[in-house]
Amino acid sequence: MQQSKLFPKTKKEAPRGAESINHRLLVRAGFVDQLMAGSWTLLPLGWRVVAKINQIIREEMNAIGGQEVLMPLLHPKEIWNETGRWDKAGEIMYKLKDARGREYALSFTHEEVFLDLVRKHITSYQDLPIALYHFSTKFRNEPRAKSGVLRGREFMMKDLYSIHADEEDFWKFYEEVKKAYSKVFERIGFDFRITEAGGGVFTDNNTHEFQVLAEGGEDTIYYCSQCDWGLNEELGKNKEGSKCPKCKKGELIRSKSIEVGNIFPFGTYYSELMGINYVDKNGKRKPAWFGSYGIGSTRVMGTWVEVSHDEKGIIWNKELSPFDVHLVELKTQNSKLKAKEIHERLEGAGIEVLWDDRDVAAGEKFVAADLIGIPVRLVISDKTKDKIEWKERTSEKTELLSVEEVIKKFHD
Repeated sequence: MQQSKLFPKTKKEAPRGAESINHRLLVRAGFVDQLMAGSWTLLPLGWRVVAKINQIIREEMNAIGGQEVLMPLLHPKEIWNETGRWDKAGEIMYKLKDARGREYALSFTHEEVFLDLVRKHITSYQDLPIALYHFSTKFRNEPRAKSGVLRGREFMMKDLYSIHADEEDFWKFYEEVKKAYSKVFERIGFDFRITEAGGGVFTDNNTHEFQVLAEGGEDTIYYCSQCDWGLNEELGKNKEGSKCPKCKKGELIRSKSIEVGNIFPFGTYYSELMGINYVDKNGKRKPAWFGSYGIGSTRVMGTWVEVSHDEKGIIWNKELSPFDVHLVELKTQNSKLKAKEIHERLEGAGIEVLWDDRDVAAGEKFVAADLIGIPVRLVISDKTKDKIEWKERTSEKTELLSVEEVIKKFHD
């Protein structure tokens, strides 16, 4: 990809009113653009990052038997009335009427839509379990949309829904999802904890959140220094330094954090309200067990920027970076031909390249490279002669390598 053709260009200044790090850096580096409070356009660089996040999630959802679908965003009032959430969740729902006076909501979640879907297709225990997921836009009427892409009024989310014949099978799958989510966040590279939390407008049951430790986080959690115990502060006060209530050995640590995922056990509550029943092997009619599981893709991107940056800009890792390398061409008489050849050889070796071919000063190119934050910067100039200067975003060290050595280093 030639940087001269990349839309848009980087900005020198952060947007006015930007309070959070991810807001300032993602806008300046050209990853997102704000339409209005809580509403964002994913620009080409931002979309490449979110696509990589989604692919990691997709692979782990498929590994536990999830099947990908795409459900509607416009929902009729009647389906929300079946669970009572048309009124219960009214404060965060966007509602509208068509020309005939019919009422609808824009999707803030898809539990009701999923249950309506499966009840059309299940009759007996042999049809269960079912696990479907999708990536879609969610709409939530946040009273104060802030923190960049961390708290939007519309945002991308992966939600998985599962339905089971009995409690044992449900809890077995619930734990499988918990492990799959842990794999997702481990692959992404987060320092995270699993905490117990309240269910909000989703359920009266306690749920589990996946919280990334972050100084700028909106949540406060307690977690054990020795075991996997964790709790959101909303469920009760704890004292930092006190003994863990689970293992009795570790001490409790208090931390600010950002929620990037959550999982909800619903039991048979929604199934009973919506008539999601099946016939068991003894011919008895029973309600199905149900759960939902969410990860905010755009929120993950914003969270990464919150925890991985410096005074120069974003620091991506290879798993999330929009490109593998940033090829910086410092203009010389023969550089254009040399840069084009190197670009083609790297791309031919399966390495994704952002090629800065712009006719601007070297300092401006280096500033832009640090701001965008691709893990490896490659420089070609008169000084490098027939070599390429390799520099990693997290280091000041440079080394001169041949094209073959660069390719080998990537594939080692």
